[in-house]
Amino acid sequence: MAQIRPFKGVRYSPSGSGDMAALISPPYDIISPQQQEALYQASPYNFVRIEFNRELPQDSAEDNRYTRAAAFLTNWQKEGILKQDETAACYLHVHAFSCGGRRYLRQDIIAAVKLEEWDSRIIRPHENIIPRAKSDRMSMLYACRCNTSPILAMYADPQKVISGLIAAQKKETPIMDFVDAWGEGHQVWAVNRPEVIRKLQNELAAQPLYIADGHHRYDSALTLKREKSAQNPPSGGEEGWNYVMASLMDMADPGLIILPTHRLVRGIAGGQLSGLKSRLEAFFDIQEISLHSAEVWSRIDRSLSGLNPDAQQVSLAVIGLTENQVTLLTLKNISAVSNLMPAFHSELYKKLDVSLLDHIILENLLGYNKDKEDILLAYTHDRSDALRRVSNQEYQMAFLLNPVGPAIVKGIADAGDRMPRKSTYFYPKAPAGLVFYKW
Repeated sequence: MAQIRPFKGVRYSPSGSGDMAALISPPYDIISPQQQEALYQASPYNFVRIEFNRELPQDSAEDNRYTRAAAFLTNWQKEGILKQDETAACYLHVHAFSCGGRRYLRQDIIAAVKLEEWDSRIIRPHENIIPRAKSDRMSMLYACRCNTSPILAMYADPQKVISGLIAAQKKETPIMDFVDAWGEGHQVWAVNRPEVIRKLQNELAAQPLYIADGHHRYDSALTLKREKSAQNPPSGGEEGWNYVMASLMDMADPGLIILPTHRLVRGIAGGQLSGLKSRLEAFFDIQEISLHSAEVWSRIDRSLSGLNPDAQQVSLAVIGLTENQVTLLTLKNISAVSNLMPAFHSELYKKLDVSLLDHIILENLLGYNKDKEDILLAYTHDRSDALRRVSNQEYQMAFLLNPVGPAIVKGIADAGDRMPRKSTYFYPKAPAGLVFYKW
């Protein structure tokens, strides 16, 4: 099914470019304006100049963030700051990081994955995309002819064949080994032995891949492939634009962390807000816990312990419904609410707390319409941040959601469905600038 191949990665030259910790950047979609400026100051060769170049007031069709990114890429290659490997390889990346007071290791294989149409079911998405973000990545592809940051895709390795190959490779000397500016460790190996590559290809050819993160990157690359295919004579399909760079990860990897994406809401009319609790009682059992209770978060944690595909009880928590209280909502009857959701969605989709929030609470009870500007949504992965922003009246309410496990992501994708946007946040994001794919 899925086809991968090694590629001649472009990466920073070990000499002349400086400390890798000052060169890599986060991927474009999580870089704030403040962080963008800090990255510019970190090094004159920081990868942010390619991954997410500044917008300028005088930007035009001929001179803009994308053309400047392409110019930096060309010039840095000419200057020897960036060099392309002479031998095609898949790149093993071991990422060490902390989350929730614990230390994790995450292993992924960076390879070129053949682009497949969505309806082939070879590459399976799980989440909807935002058109504006796709437009940005399309402009990058046109200008730079490369994938600067990878999609994240999951595979299954029940017999531990791939993990065995990874363990053997880690005995070799890495081509990179450093700690970045955020305290995260990175080790990278170039895997170029033909027999190892063939084993990887054979294992992955027997299964689909599940996009965990980077739907916009994949969809943009797929759109470019369609355009190129229409413009060029039929060929063997091995041109560079037929592939996209991907970080491939075992869905059972203990370092595969998915954080919940909590919703913050403002713009709710006073009458709607005052009557919301009684309307919620038609669908949910309601329990209130004082924010001043020493056990408030441990009780919420027990209730929001993570979804599973066979869940018969669905809960979410609300801050701001009742003053100084956290309100725990537990669904009374899944069948009753499933009829209020779009019929084309799968049964698993209808059990998700984010689906209940979007369709039942926001749309049905509060009248939210994404095309109107009366009710506004924001997102956070930190419940303390959610509490702070409601407490200081920046937002009226915060809805705290369950973390979503890989089994849910796989189940939604296998059903041919897609979760609402901003449903999953795979943490941490792989950095941009370790190695990238240029054709």
